[in-house]
Amino acid sequence: MGYWYPCKTSEGKRNRVQTRPETLTELAPGLMRILAPNPSPMTYWGTNTYVLGEGTERVLIDPGPDLAAHRAAVLAALPADTRISQILVTHAHLDHSAGAAALSEATDAPILAFGTAAAGRSAHMAALSDTLGGGEGVDSAFVPDIALPHGTLLDTPAGPIEALHTPGHMGNHLCFAWRGAVFSGDLIMGWSSSLISPPDGDAEAFRQSCALLLRLTPDRLHPGHGDPVETPRARIEFLLDHRAEREAQILAALAQGPMDLMAVTRAVYTDLPPTHLPAAARNTLAHLVEMTRQKRLIAQPKIGINAVFSVP
Repeated sequence: MGYWYPCKTSEGKRNRVQTRPETLTELAPGLMRILAPNPSPMTYWGTNTYVLGEGTERVLIDPGPDLAAHRAAVLAALPADTRISQILVTHAHLDHSAGAAALSEATDAPILAFGTAAAGRSAHMAALSDTLGGGEGVDSAFVPDIALPHGTLLDTPAGPIEALHTPGHMGNHLCFAWRGAVFSGDLIMGWSSSLISPPDGDAEAFRQSCALLLRLTPDRLHPGHGDPVETPRARIEFLLDHRAEREAQILAALAQGPMDLMAVTRAVYTDLPPTHLPAAARNTLAHLVEMTRQKRLIAQPKIGINAVFSVP
């Protein structure tokens, strides 16, 4: 299950391709994508599982949801006499990590990730965790066999892979750098902006992770959902501008007077159907938390889902 609000800008619409691709796609020599059968308005076509390498041992990124049909498709995609030797997980949302345990059992491959679902939260998000709600779709039972701190360089059968701690969408989110490209999980996608749901999501951390990827200057991004992003810098800068625009809209709304979370959400997301407002509210809350911490807003009686927000 995913948590993304599609961009309503011209760029966001251009990046939304309506034709679902084949389940198995060879994206480049040594790189296959297997599409999980979990499409939805929030997961687009479904979760992308990637298999890297050309030898007898392969590396897998994001096993996806715990679906027997997807697991069978992944194993069937492997050429004869090859095996999965490592399972890398970008983050502990059920649509990315829930299939890890069964696939590990089937292949005897270890699971590598930043840490458990709660790992990587900022100190202020950890302190606010009881007041912010959230937790949608979190794989709370997820525990990797091997933890990957930021900057870990893995020597794999597919070549070197660097683990990059990139919180924002989720505290334990990793991106993986390989052959000039980055597997960006749910941090950066071409078809949608990533929903940031506190306390696992963190707007300040999202900006910092975007800055990290900009410094890295990857040639291409392979996201957790949707097609490859061929112009990473332009897409990342667009998403940062999109966040800044949301902040300006929030300030404009609160200039009319104090509002609670849902009132701000309705004022900002004027073109959304009611069914999408709860997801949008999580994004709004991420901005409200960040802006309150920056003293650009006041929260009464304290920061949380029941607070009333106002400008100083």
